Amino acid sequence: MSDPKHLITEVYRKPWFPYVAPFILFLVLTEPANYFPELIPYLYVAKTLLVGALLWFWRYKYVDDFALGLSFTEFMLATLCGLLVLVFWIAPEGVFYQFDPGTGFNPYAMANSTDVAIGLIVIRLLGASLVVPVMEELFWRSFLMRYLVDVNFRSVAIGAFSWLSFLGVAVLFGTVHHRIVLGIIAGVLYGLLLVYQKKLRGVTWAHAVTNLGLGIYVLMTEKWAFW
Repeated sequence: MSDPKHLITEVYRKPWFPYVAPFILFLVLTEPANYFPELIPYLYVAKTLLVGALLWFWRYKYVDDFALGLSFTEFMLATLCGLLVLVFWIAPEGVFYQFDPGTGFNPYAMANSTDVAIGLIVIRLLGASLVVPVMEELFWRSFLMRYLVDVNFRSVAIGAFSWLSFLGVAVLFGTVHHRIVLGIIAGVLYGLLLVYQKKLRGVTWAHAVTNLGLGIYVLMTEKWAFW
């Protein structure tokens, strides 16, 4: 019979573990909100802090992933990609099928004071524009996109293309978002950027631009369902 401690140790030592664990933790702390909406602000704060802490703890594991910097042209292209995804995310609202998103993240309805609401807004913006892009790009387009090319994913160059990995990741990326069709479109656009630039920094920045832009849009329009 296998020793549970030995099994845990073996899993922890797997090269994919630092890429997968933050993503799984984020999902685990997201799911209860579907059944206990009153816990949404607490769960979001918890997952932002805990996942952010994991990414920081394993930061040296990701050195090679972010080793290549961006030229000014590449930076601007990534910015444009992020803005394009943002437009696609907002403009066709109500056109495509989506899972029930609930009422969204309304900090003013969740907080008992303006100060607390502002605190939730700050954490939401930081989580969406800093923690989530790094966590998701490490999982989707650094780990999984390469893993679907070769299980020894570190032997595969970032941005390597195969139809299975490219389309598979785009579709799966869409399924974890309420706006599933738009999520797939976003996955295709982010994937194209990565395949073109071969740099994780570019697609991570594009993802951050999309999420920060969406946060600003939500705060300006109070269309909380987008959050």
